[in-house]
Amino acid sequence: MALHVIVGAGPVGTATARLLAERGDRVRVVTRRGTGPEHPAVERVAADAADADRLAALTDGADALYNCANPAYHRWPTDWPPLAAALLTAAERSGAVLATVGNLYGYGPVDAPITEDTPLAATGTKGRVRNRMWADALAAHRAGRARVTEVRGSDYLGVGATALPMMVLPRVIAGQRVFLPVDMDAPHTLTYVDDVARTVVAAATDPRAWGRAWHVPSAPAVTVRELATRVAALTGAPAPKLTRMPYPVLWLGGLANPMARELRETAYQFDRPYLLDSSAATATLGVEPTPLDLSLAETVAALRR
Repeated sequence: MALHVIVGAGPVGTATARLLAERGDRVRVVTRRGTGPEHPAVERVAADAADADRLAALTDGADALYNCANPAYHRWPTDWPPLAAALLTAAERSGAVLATVGNLYGYGPVDAPITEDTPLAATGTKGRVRNRMWADALAAHRAGRARVTEVRGSDYLGVGATALPMMVLPRVIAGQRVFLPVDMDAPHTLTYVDDVARTVVAAATDPRAWGRAWHVPSAPAVTVRELATRVAALTGAPAPKLTRMPYPVLWLGGLANPMARELRETAYQFDRPYLLDSSAATATLGVEPTPLDLSLAETVAALRR
């Protein structure tokens, strides 16, 4: 029975652990507090994953090591470098495939559908941090020291996610006004958390996926207005009330709120069409995106629970 080690028990780490456990694999989830999903096949370990020696010991004998961690936005420049270095060291020592769950920040502003060949041209802090992590991992892979892969999704849809789309659903369901710094009519790709889990497991366990990045198969892009309208129809909520927050309000909010301050860097994603091309992963890894109506129904049901 294969052993898979997962660092992080957020929405993606939890979904990945459950997916692996339910298919019969042994799963070890590593977090600072020993949290994670409850399942007979899931072992939860309290450890600092930035401790390379400890993480390497926990990864000994594993087939794959999954980076599903996500430090607080404002701490990326300080928290990611030691954590990423420890993950890579553990993969090198153990021989486990390092499968990282990334995002699209590294591409920076784009005006066309994003493919895996789109240049990693970000100039913002978060994008540069992620690009450095990937460059280091890819260098180790090409030098034969490790086997690595990365999967990248757009803004997450699903229970536990904190992306802007998940700020829409509860307010629409409650009949409250949605006040966000986005163009309500710009199409935007959304990525379902369960599809991230399926893609990262497929990439970790398929040698064809190693040594490159993949985009998580995602349903066709929708606008925030379309998303809100579908959720209202699904739940019987009143017609959604949507108001675009002016950028100066977001900027001022960042003076007191670290999360709002970090959103300034990625505001470009929501003032124009933001489209993800994920056809490569579907063609090579066989992962099909969950239809949006199904992912919305499952998310709404879970929110109500």
